[in-house]
Amino acid sequence: MAGTKYWVWLSECRGLPLSLRLRLLEHFGSPEDVYYAEADDYLQVEGMTPALAAQLADKNADEADRILGDCERLGVRIVTMQDADYPMRLRNIFEPPCLLYARGQLPLFDEEAAIAVVGTRKATPYGIETAEDLCYAMAKQGALIVSGGAYGIDTAAHRGALRAGGKTVALLGCGVDVVYPAGNEWLYRDIVAAGALLTEYPPGTQVRGSHFPVRNRIISGLCLATLIVEAPERRSGALITAQTALEQGRDVFAVPGPIKAPMSRGCNRLIADGAAALAADTSDILWEYEARFPHKLHCGRVEMPYTNLTAPQQAAKEKEKPAPEPEKLPVLRASEASETLTDDQTAILRQLCGGEMQVDDLIEAVGLPTRRVLSALTLLEIEGYVAQDGGKRFSLCVEWIEE
Repeated sequence: MAGTKYWVWLSECRGLPLSLRLRLLEHFGSPEDVYYAEADDYLQVEGMTPALAAQLADKNADEADRILGDCERLGVRIVTMQDADYPMRLRNIFEPPCLLYARGQLPLFDEEAAIAVVGTRKATPYGIETAEDLCYAMAKQGALIVSGGAYGIDTAAHRGALRAGGKTVALLGCGVDVVYPAGNEWLYRDIVAAGALLTEYPPGTQVRGSHFPVRNRIISGLCLATLIVEAPERRSGALITAQTALEQGRDVFAVPGPIKAPMSRGCNRLIADGAAALAADTSDILWEYEARFPHKLHCGRVEMPYTNLTAPQQAAKEKEKPAPEPEKLPVLRASEASETLTDDQTAILRQLCGGEMQVDDLIEAVGLPTRRVLSALTLLEIEGYVAQDGGKRFSLCVEWIEE
């Protein structure tokens, strides 16, 4: 555990970008050597500033000690880049996480036919049924299902794998002890029993919109392929994951849908552009990997088991289910935003607190040049702070708190 402390210390150094942490490791060889280096030594690393070097030279490890204590209390395992079971697939991506926090039974990813399954949180019945059916069948055939634990397609993917008695892993944008969304507490418990919750954020870390796009690189990085089941045409988390998978050299598949269905337009576009292969059945996805994982994959036709209820009985039973709690927006405090966002981005977020705005009205309201507003909006959208609807109207994806 002593060596792990230095990994946690390096990962939690405030203001230190991941790219610079990785360069420090490359330069010094280990986080322990980074810890015991002098301020002047840090300045030899490309991208290091005097302020960051002084911060590193402070050697304060109280936060690392607190995190280690929380992990021991909660039964959370820490896997660092020096550990043998740190996935090689993940190590080879651009800017891999220095460590991962795991709760449950962490599989050996390099030995698994892991498939990432992602999609919109506002899934239609078609998307939910398709995701659950495909993931049930893939899990039955030996695949490991990886998703993000959110409402919609993510929940259906995990549920399908669990119904098949298979393994599934959820990549979180918060600590493994934080249930988000709150309505998926039961799902988290089942995943821990049959697989693992995984994150690069320490216990106690609350949800932030900026965590999710960053988290997506791990979802695709751990897997052989990424399957998109329903995604709107505008930039979404699922499409970001698809793009990340392509950049990592991984296969991408998409489930087609009706041409007029808003939640299928992103998938249909990926297929039309040749960025994703069409997936109408598990054989479209798994056949390529069967020869590579003969001891894991056993492809064939698998049908989802259904109850013996008649259609009216099933419909009545569905009506008895309590409505899911509305998903709460992640909180973004002004005091935290000042550390990571520009003044332009902050001004835009404050304006959007009043509700959805058309881009021209937003430009006039903030009183900034059009180019700067559009540039700031693009970055905010990529980071998950805002979303763009039809007609170039923008709305907040976070709850902004002025303090």
